[in-house]
Amino acid sequence: MKSAKYNFVMKEFDGNAEVPPDLRRSVPSVRVIPDGIEFSDAGGIDLAATLDCGQAFRWSAWPDGVFRGVVHGALRGVSLDGCALRIYGATVAEAGFWAEYFALDADYDAIHRLLSRDSTLRQCVDFCPGIRVLRQDFFETLVTFIISSQNNIPRIRGIVERLCGAYGKKAGCLPDGAAVFSFPEAGVLAGLAVEDLACLRAGFRAPWIIDAARKVVSGDVSEENLTGLCDSELRKRLMSVCGVGRKVADCTALFGLGRFAAFPVDVWMGRAMERMFPQGLPDDVLPVAGIAQQYIFNFARCCGEF
Repeated sequence: MKSAKYNFVMKEFDGNAEVPPDLRRSVPSVRVIPDGIEFSDAGGIDLAATLDCGQAFRWSAWPDGVFRGVVHGALRGVSLDGCALRIYGATVAEAGFWAEYFALDADYDAIHRLLSRDSTLRQCVDFCPGIRVLRQDFFETLVTFIISSQNNIPRIRGIVERLCGAYGKKAGCLPDGAAVFSFPEAGVLAGLAVEDLACLRAGFRAPWIIDAARKVVSGDVSEENLTGLCDSELRKRLMSVCGVGRKVADCTALFGLGRFAAFPVDVWMGRAMERMFPQGLPDDVLPVAGIAQQYIFNFARCCGEF
């Protein structure tokens, strides 16, 4: 069917799984290093492209080559040493979490082969093959993409940092001495009034943030109650949160729940699809349409296809 807002065919895959079994790989081996852990094979990830492409808002690059960000309530650093991925401050007990976060269990070589059956998608993949779709915290993803509504990345980052500074817990200090804070728990935000968020300068998004927190606390849209829903029902449940339209729901499903079939479309992505894929994506890539979306968006943004 034609997209309601854009002139391209919007195809959908209505499943309830993450990466299909034939597109998975074994998690690479991990070893302890003096200041953290190291995965032997990062699977070709490009950290700069992955952490600064608009799917996550709390990572920043530093002159020492380390990306630092607050994840799971703690300040962590990540860098590459050849093909190895280093996580500074992490322990072996956290290896499973980090393998999932950076999608080290996804066989991106196989995913690239699948996407590259289409010549246009091959061009997008080849332009920056190191982009990966992160598996982030569900509640943080939901709120940050609510904040992203009609917003730009610098302002999103500013609002998120003010939110964390006001209602999160201290998570550490950056090399320049600046303190950083964890993302607030849903229970903390659920107990606030809209006036309490005036310091964020989030505008019309403030009541949406509180509504999201309250629905998560009540269980209406908790991660536990969303697990197992098919993609269409999951989207419907997420869109019950005030201010959450299809794009924010699909971003939350993709980046916060690992639903790699979710295909977020904003005005820029809509224009790219009209130009590059007016008949929609090939049917065989629909189970990983969200991964394809990242390559298409990056290519279109950098090559003037919007």
